[in-house]
Amino acid sequence: MSSTVAGLIQVGVLLVLLAAVYKPLGDYMARVFTDKKHLAIERVIYKTVRVNPETEQRWPVYAAGVLGFSLVSIVFLYLLQRLQPLLPFDFGRGAVLPGMAFNNAVSFVTNTNWQSYVPEVVMGHSVQMFGLTVQNFVSAAVGLAVAIALVRGFTRSATDRLGNFWVDLTRGVVRILLPLAFVFALVLIAFGVVQSLHSGVVVTNPDGSSSTIALAPGASQEAIKELGTNGGGIFNANSAHPFENPNGWTNLLEIFLLLVIPVCLTRTFGTLVGNRKQGYVLLSVMAFLWSAMLTVIWWAEAHPNGPAALLAGSGMEGKEVRFGVPGSSLFANATTSTSTGAVNSMHDSFSGLGGGGTILNMLFGEMTPGGVGTGLYSILVMAIIAVFLAGLMVGRTPEYLGKKLGRREVTASAISILAMPTVLLLGAGAAIMLSSTPDVMANSGIHGWSEVLYAYTSASNNNGSAFAGITVTSDWFQATLGICMLFGRFIPILAVLCLAGSLAAQKKIPATVGTLPTHGPLFGTLLTGTVVLVAALTFIPALALGPIAEALA
Repeated sequence: MSSTVAGLIQVGVLLVLLAAVYKPLGDYMARVFTDKKHLAIERVIYKTVRVNPETEQRWPVYAAGVLGFSLVSIVFLYLLQRLQPLLPFDFGRGAVLPGMAFNNAVSFVTNTNWQSYVPEVVMGHSVQMFGLTVQNFVSAAVGLAVAIALVRGFTRSATDRLGNFWVDLTRGVVRILLPLAFVFALVLIAFGVVQSLHSGVVVTNPDGSSSTIALAPGASQEAIKELGTNGGGIFNANSAHPFENPNGWTNLLEIFLLLVIPVCLTRTFGTLVGNRKQGYVLLSVMAFLWSAMLTVIWWAEAHPNGPAALLAGSGMEGKEVRFGVPGSSLFANATTSTSTGAVNSMHDSFSGLGGGGTILNMLFGEMTPGGVGTGLYSILVMAIIAVFLAGLMVGRTPEYLGKKLGRREVTASAISILAMPTVLLLGAGAAIMLSSTPDVMANSGIHGWSEVLYAYTSASNNNGSAFAGITVTSDWFQATLGICMLFGRFIPILAVLCLAGSLAAQKKIPATVGTLPTHGPLFGTLLTGTVVLVAALTFIPALALGPIAEALA
């Protein structure tokens, strides 16, 4: 069987699996966030943290909860790393350096999971389990809560209440992420993913010398890192490591976990707003752009330029032979179109066009289908922009899902979509201007610029993957990438919550003959064009200096 046919079978199986869980998981998540009852364990949590679950919040209070919880999480995770020598299972690895600890704390709290360290050397199991893995759950739940708050903005009428952040956060963890992660961790163990509290195992080499192969609680980390679109590897090679991703079955399962919640959230959205066709339109836009970018990346890696790659028949540098071009391209497309950042191959070794495809996935705003929660609220913001543009063209006040889109709503949406490009381009531009930058890049010229652009794109979009040719351990990169992660995460969240509050305060208005239908192919086409147009107008100059020039070279 050719690799192309095998790859197409993988794509087919993946789509079947997603289709099978789309309705039950999507509707289940809708029930989770509309249920009037609280589970016993949830009541214990509310009592412990002294939260009244029956009290709903205005958007500024909801936003304060998001920011306050995230700030406390950053401080806690920073201190946990600095105090690592006092913790069990530290294996003598010492305290994490201050700059690195700051970067790591911001990275995992913002759901970025950018890693500027070697996990097997730097992190003990206690920090991994009680710090990083915990943040994998709660950072994903924060994104999920914000998305649900925005949906409530559309469904509620003449109110200033968006729900309770602490209830949404708790339910996201307890009822959705924890059960799914537990089940899939067991499945990954069954397929050969390592789960161990030992630091490593000593083996004898063929020449008689000995080496230590690092071990870690891999399966429990792997399940939530993919399910929560987090991405941080418990081993340095991430999902290219055979202990994290041992075979083709685990590779396919991990890609499924990357996509399952963001995809099913479109069903949740349609169910909550009372019109499932609205969710299908969002899903169709996501699916079209995802499929288009998969085609580009796969074709580019199967038809590379360069004499070595042409002799080999494909671009296999930096790829695992266990997965080949199809499995690597499928994973790369899935991880960069969600806000995940896990990798099963080195994107720095991709061709100019293939590597450019992974960057463009992130530059779309990672809404195809995006991360847990972030993908849904990002594409809803873009839908508002699309409706606004349509209103300008026909001279009518734009409306979406029974809510008028005035100055406040459009301004909040504009801030949300402009935050990421602003911090990305400022950060990348400043980095390339520094005299020390060439010293940290393995490549100069076109590809060197692509490495820097990828780093700040990944950080600003809370993705976390990297072109491995760049060294980011200096204080400059630790600080600036951390700032990009913070602004790229929380400015859009604040804008989205402000938007949600403004929408909830409005009364629902009935549709008329002049209302733009947003549940059919016409709006899907308009929304697709808006996503592509915004990304093109913003980033084509930057891409032209790197991936595009490299692809044409």
